[in-house]
Amino acid sequence: MTVTPRPVTRLLVANRGEIARRVQRTCRALGITTVAVHSDPDTHAPHATEADFAVRLPGSAPADTYLRADLVLDAARAAGADAVHPGYGFLSENAAFARAVTGAGLTWIGPPPEAIEAMASKTRAKDLMARAGVPLLAAVDPAEATEKDLPLLLKAAAGGGGRGMRIVRDLADLPGELTAARAEARAAFGDDEVFAEPYLDRGRHVEVQILADLHGTVWVLGTRDCSLQRRHQKVIEEAPAPLLPPALRTRLHRAAEAAARAVAYTGAGTVEFLVEKDRAHFLEMNTRLQVEHPVTEAVHGVDLVALQIAVAEGEPLPPAPPAPSGHAVEARLYAEDPADEWRPRTGRLHRFRVPGHLRTDSGVIDGDTIGVHYDPLLAKLVAHAPTRRAALRALADGLARTTLHGPVTNRDLLVRTLRHPEVVAGGADTSFYGRRLAELTAPGDALAGELAALAAAVAQARTAAGGRGGPGGWRNLPSAPALRAYRAEPAGTVHEIRYRTTRDGIRPEDHPGVTVEPASRPGTVHLTREGVRRAYHVAVYGEEDGAEVYVDTPGGASYAFTALPRFPAPVAPTAPGSLLAPLPGTVVRLAEGLREGAEVAEGAPLLWLEAMKMEHRVSAPRAGVLVRLPVGPGRQVEVGALLAVIADPPRDTPRDSSRDGLRDASRQAPHDTPRDGLRDARCQAPHDAPPAPVPETPRPPKEDPAP
Repeated sequence: MTVTPRPVTRLLVANRGEIARRVQRTCRALGITTVAVHSDPDTHAPHATEADFAVRLPGSAPADTYLRADLVLDAARAAGADAVHPGYGFLSENAAFARAVTGAGLTWIGPPPEAIEAMASKTRAKDLMARAGVPLLAAVDPAEATEKDLPLLLKAAAGGGGRGMRIVRDLADLPGELTAARAEARAAFGDDEVFAEPYLDRGRHVEVQILADLHGTVWVLGTRDCSLQRRHQKVIEEAPAPLLPPALRTRLHRAAEAAARAVAYTGAGTVEFLVEKDRAHFLEMNTRLQVEHPVTEAVHGVDLVALQIAVAEGEPLPPAPPAPSGHAVEARLYAEDPADEWRPRTGRLHRFRVPGHLRTDSGVIDGDTIGVHYDPLLAKLVAHAPTRRAALRALADGLARTTLHGPVTNRDLLVRTLRHPEVVAGGADTSFYGRRLAELTAPGDALAGELAALAAAVAQARTAAGGRGGPGGWRNLPSAPALRAYRAEPAGTVHEIRYRTTRDGIRPEDHPGVTVEPASRPGTVHLTREGVRRAYHVAVYGEEDGAEVYVDTPGGASYAFTALPRFPAPVAPTAPGSLLAPLPGTVVRLAEGLREGAEVAEGAPLLWLEAMKMEHRVSAPRAGVLVRLPVGPGRQVEVGALLAVIADPPRDTPRDSSRDGLRDASRQAPHDTPRDGLRDARCQAPHDAPPAPVPETPRPPKEDPAP
């Protein structure tokens, strides 16, 4: 059924999180009523509560909710929507869904299904682009790959965003990586087709934004550089792409326009290229709005969502797009720990505040719980300035000064990246994080962390004393110093802060050169060292013992602590050889032949967890015999849940797991060899006793009130 273009009055956003809120924001500006759909975990999510209407999609997993085209269409009918915007991800590049939307008499805010079909399969898209004369990398048949084809990049044919992508540097790894890539692609896109192409280690990821109307006009809205990636997912993007020779930029623009015209494209789309020196190779065309579209909006002064709606309503575009102005940079803020193999993190987001000079597209608000079901993206922060250097500086400063109290994030990594000389100089390639991650995640100044812990102790001591800045009932009697202990998160460093309450206030024992200034306002502590006074803003969430404590310090550095109990409860011992879940998720599969009683080699893959739309491999931390395996496919686990127990092999039995196929798996993934796209989660509980408890706080005499 062909829908005649007509004005949109009530629009359903078939998505969640920050993109759903971003589309809703434009709809409100245009006077269009909005409809949200939400899974059960998203019942109270901002995108659901801020829409004019919301419809429940029963369930939690994407496959049961946001990927159910039938349920989304039922929601559109129930809410009286006359248009559907797919956002990005989920069903946005699903031609069958686009046809179902138009077949239901609704306006589809996107390209025609035929164009999606032509480009959604990256294998078919490459054939089409080759016929159109667009340069590309030749595909490699995995079944016929040889050593000379290495390294290879496996990619999902039906989608992007890093899902289903693996780098293969050893032919022996190819079968296992194909299995993992297909499983991840099937979970993310409902299609397990993958293909292989040569992988360029030092290429740049450059893309071109296009926008086309129903009347033959095709806009080329400049370039974006998206080379700063982790796990094949973009982290920092900018527009325009820096250091491109004018001739190459022109070729990219022309190739992107040719790609759009080759499939009679309408709406917003992105043509992606891999640039190596002065050569460009077509990667894929994304037939949807991109996550990084805000940098193009900032540079060209447009609202791409508003233009998508206008095109779908049949409005013609002006002959040429607005001229670019300045430079824009975007950073993706993820709930993840880059220093721990980029593992996603969950938990309560207590407070999130971004300086006003940055554009913020966020899917979360204060009090939200970051769960395991969806992508760990919290927000996108964008800076626009007259020059590239000014935009980098503004974004780095804004990120550093952002108040972020909650799960571990990549914020510090983003700040260091934006200030790194290689990035500032321009032209960083896709290998940047592979080469620089260690220095970007190195521990910060130890003294600065100690002073932040001191500020936390002072703030909590004042709160315990009823907010008094001074000692209250102080008496000049000798006593042992008070003690408060904090564990830095996520590093685990323990800071023990000793102090005394005196006539003049709180005096730190271990920092004689630091003066604690009198209290000025609740939650703020002033420390003076070497004649310089610094303000520390302390926020405490939870009970005093075990509380989450956040300290925002001068210059934008922030610290997260857990307040350790003064009298720790006994810790239940963990059986030696226990393998614990490094993150919450669902067990999606076990290694072939894995069973209790099998011998396993150190580094052998045991099982795979799916969390936040990515697969995470869990490997044997040591060689031995698998004596317990309490989990299986489909089992949901929390952090610290027991996955397996590995015992020492019998002394009179040689270690040989070749009969189980597990020794071969170990040789394919030696524990000291990096594996692109896979994280090796060795999280065995220590064999020795638990760490010694924090020393108890000495009890002062009754005459000397405890702070």
